[in-house]
Amino acid sequence: MKYQSSFSRTLIQCTSVLVLAAASISGHASTEKPGEGVKVTGAFPTIAEERFRGEIAIAGLKELGYNVQEPKETEYATMILAVAYGDADFTVQMVENLHASFYKKAGGDENMVKAGIFMEGILQGYMIDKKTADAYNIKSVNDLKKPDIAKLFDTDGDGKADLTGCNPGWGCELIIAHHMKAYDLKKTVNVNQGSYFALMADTIARYNAGKPVLYYTWVPQWISNVLVEGKDVVWLEVPKTDLPNGTQGNTWYEGRNLGFIIDNAYSTLNRKFAERNPAALAFFKRVHINAADESAQNMKMQQGENKPADIRRHAQEWIAEHRSEFDQWLQAARDAAKK
Repeated sequence: MKYQSSFSRTLIQCTSVLVLAAASISGHASTEKPGEGVKVTGAFPTIAEERFRGEIAIAGLKELGYNVQEPKETEYATMILAVAYGDADFTVQMVENLHASFYKKAGGDENMVKAGIFMEGILQGYMIDKKTADAYNIKSVNDLKKPDIAKLFDTDGDGKADLTGCNPGWGCELIIAHHMKAYDLKKTVNVNQGSYFALMADTIARYNAGKPVLYYTWVPQWISNVLVEGKDVVWLEVPKTDLPNGTQGNTWYEGRNLGFIIDNAYSTLNRKFAERNPAALAFFKRVHINAADESAQNMKMQQGENKPADIRRHAQEWIAEHRSEFDQWLQAARDAAKK
């Protein structure tokens, strides 16, 4: 009986050690990967040029152990609705002012959390080729009200300037339409809408043929590396800031009023997801890239490296170049999960 009792005690002690060891190992894993077992879905726009920043976010979530699902791709308004109502958990492409009406209609702060600025200093505005600007002293959209100036940018023979505009559903088309009325340009300017990058391919071809061009654009993206500000093209000023619904904000860039607020893209999370996942929230508060990095990556896409595998590789290359900072973001996420 003594032997059996001693054996039982030894067995219990060994079992306890194994349980403690297993708990220790499990605790270590959850500390390093606080998102382990949690599914997470992103919502991205259909613009391939914005996938790069999303892949950087996905890579971080995977290192934190999250089970990242295939992102949903849709137009911006629907993208924000998806995050608001839990069909997706995050996006890194919500532009604060440009998409303000979409954000508000989707429930705003009640349904979502603006975790942090993913990319700052997004420019938007109207550009013309520098050669024509210098030859005719064109500096402002007001100059387009002059019929002889407008005809310079006529591509279809109707006597009006043809402005390459942005896609319906992007948000910028609402501001452009507002500007056409606010600056009294409808009599002399046509806004061409459709597939923006297809239209811009025609615009670039026109520029390469030595003809005047007029177009809406934003930075960062690859076009700014093809038609270079100050060398090939220049921004047009607006006479005063005039935005839909009386929106106010800084529209000045290097002494020129571009008419669009200098904007920031936010990491935006579904509120319930953010509350349940402090590690993800802490990561999204910190992760960011600069506009020049995205423009450079977009240029690689324009040169042929545009497949999904290419974009994922570009993201991994960016992370490798910023590994020390990236690790700090991950550690802050792990620390947040412990609290």
